[in-house]
Amino acid sequence: MATADDPRSRLWARSRQGVYAEITTVAMDLFLAKGFEQTTIDEIVTSAGISRRSLFRYFGTKEDIVLGHFVAEGAVLRAELERRPEGEDVWAALRGALFSLEAAATDKGRMLAISRMMYGTPSLRARSIEKHLRWYDELAPEVERRLGGGAAETLRARAIVGCVVTCLDLAGEAWTRDGGADPLQGYFDAALDAVRRPPAAP
Repeated sequence: MATADDPRSRLWARSRQGVYAEITTVAMDLFLAKGFEQTTIDEIVTSAGISRRSLFRYFGTKEDIVLGHFVAEGAVLRAELERRPEGEDVWAALRGALFSLEAAATDKGRMLAISRMMYGTPSLRARSIEKHLRWYDELAPEVERRLGGGAAETLRARAIVGCVVTCLDLAGEAWTRDGGADPLQGYFDAALDAVRRPPAAP
C-alpha cells in the first residue's frame, strides 16, 4: 500500500496538481475572454482536452474553478500567522499574514480582471463569501492562543477573524471599483480603521 512518502504517491500528487493547475488556467482564460456565465463546462473540457467526468473529479462546481484556492489559502494563512512574532498585536499579525499572500501575486492586471469578474457575478460573490467563512476555523485557534487562550477568548477570537475577513472583502470590492488605482493594503487599513476607531464625540 502506497504511503504519502512513497515516490509513487508523490508522483501522483504532482501529476494531480499539474492537471488541476492546467484546468484552472484554461478555464480562467475562457472566463476572462467570454465571461464566467457565458462560458460552458463543455467549452472548458474541450479546451482542456479532458472529459466532464474528469473535470468534476477536481472541481465540484464551475465556481470552484475560480475560487477553489480560497480554501487552501486558509491553511497557508494560518501557517503565516503562526510565524508572526510572539507578542505582536493580533490585528497586526493578521494583517501581516494576509498581505504575505497578496505580495506573491505579481500579475496585477489579471488579478484585477478576476476580481471584477468575481464581484460582478452573483454566484461567484456568494461562493467567495462561503469559502471565506472557512477561514474562521483555520485562523481563530491561533488568534485565541495569542489572546491568552481559554473559553472566554473563543468568541472574541472568532469576532476578530470575522472582522478582518469582512474588511478584506470590502477592501477588495473598493480596490476593484477603483481599478486598482491604489494598493489593496490601503483600502484594507481604511476599512479596519473604521471598525476599530471609536466614533467621534458629538
